[in-house]
Amino acid sequence: MARKLPRILPAMYLYGPGFYSIVQADTGLAPWEAFKASCPKALGMPYGDFVLLSGLVNLCIDVLLKEKTGIGTVSNTIMIGKVVDVLQFLKIMPKVSNFYVGIVILLIGQFIICFATYLYISDGLGSDPRNSLMVALGKRIPAVPIGTIRGLLEGTVLLIDWVLGAKVGLGTVLPVQSISLIMPLTFK
Repeated sequence: MARKLPRILPAMYLYGPGFYSIVQADTGLAPWEAFKASCPKALGMPYGDFVLLSGLVNLCIDVLLKEKTGIGTVSNTIMIGKVVDVLQFLKIMPKVSNFYVGIVILLIGQFIICFATYLYISDGLGSDPRNSLMVALGKRIPAVPIGTIRGLLEGTVLLIDWVLGAKVGLGTVLPVQSISLIMPLTFK
């Protein structure tokens, strides 16, 4: 396990800039980010705390599905939201004002997230709560490509976002399709 930790820590720190880039792209938040951005405001809590809370809920679902959890699962649940909180506090990247540049930044953010996902899932130390659900579904329906499963999960969250009144834009809809293509590329 000690040999695998050097891959987990960079992965956890890559997630934060990936999510932060998507937020700063300002093209509409990706489905999970829209969910995680609107709920904390409604509940009056910091983003990082809500990410932690939602991760714990997803973790409970993973346990019910008997999906392997480990240090990767726990570190993801705890660290990512707080890394984003620090990046937001430091304001290292302004909101993008050009729509087309925003789309490019959004796609770069998605690629960073997919690569970070590969880094720590491939070590077998447990995936994050959301990706554990993707992996569990992938095991149960192996005929469906993992990118399609992830796209369907994103689409379901997009529908929930829309019903809850979250800001839905091209940046919310585009990731549902693009993650289906990017996920298999980073897992090769």
